[in-house]
Amino acid sequence: MSFLKAEWRKLALLNYEINPEILDEFVPAGTELDLWQGRCYVSMVGFMFENVKLLGLKIPYHVNFEEVNLRFYVKRKAGDTWRRGVVFIKEIVPKPAITLVANSMYKENYQTLPMRHSWNTEDDVFSATYEWKLASGWQSIQVRAQNKLVPIEVGSEAEFITEHYWGYAKVSETKTNEYEVTHPRWMQYPVLDYTTNIDFKANYGEKFAFLNDEVPRSVQLAEGSQITVESKQKLR
Repeated sequence: MSFLKAEWRKLALLNYEINPEILDEFVPAGTELDLWQGRCYVSMVGFMFENVKLLGLKIPYHVNFEEVNLRFYVKRKAGDTWRRGVVFIKEIVPKPAITLVANSMYKENYQTLPMRHSWNTEDDVFSATYEWKLASGWQSIQVRAQNKLVPIEVGSEAEFITEHYWGYAKVSETKTNEYEVTHPRWMQYPVLDYTTNIDFKANYGEKFAFLNDEVPRSVQLAEGSQITVESKQKLR
């Protein structure tokens, strides 16, 4: 049985090119940075968790909720194949029980904050907005796109960002948690524009403060799908 079954929907992804050395301390043992055409990325991602089941059970008041995360991309050689995955700098959700389970069982870095979202369609334009509240006020991501789904092109940057099917969490300098994430290939909406109000220093610390002055190299809005998160394995 999968550890978690759910849907990830309307994923807004803002992709920033970053100096790989900034991520050195966050790379889990046994993995290495996964680059696209020599570029290292971090992605700011907002989306909805829907129809969540933990070990097959729906937990009251924890079925549908927002998430915003900052993540980067790694790979690990397993036999003759590469497992391409993501590592989270931090994941923000509005449900403390989710934070407790993820931090204690998977050694992720979840934080519980007030959150809200809105999805709107007007004149064939779809917009997805995700917000979370710090002590200093509301932070936000909004992406506007044509309200039609198109394939994600094979070999594209968009494919690189969305086609990672493993999660890795740094437990210590020598131990790593690995877990598989399954989902079908996603479709995406053609992006028109975006707006943000993100204080990266307040959210992620001094190391990521420089992103306050950076512009995303690309922005995506993916439809998402049903997903599963499988039980973790410990790598040593």
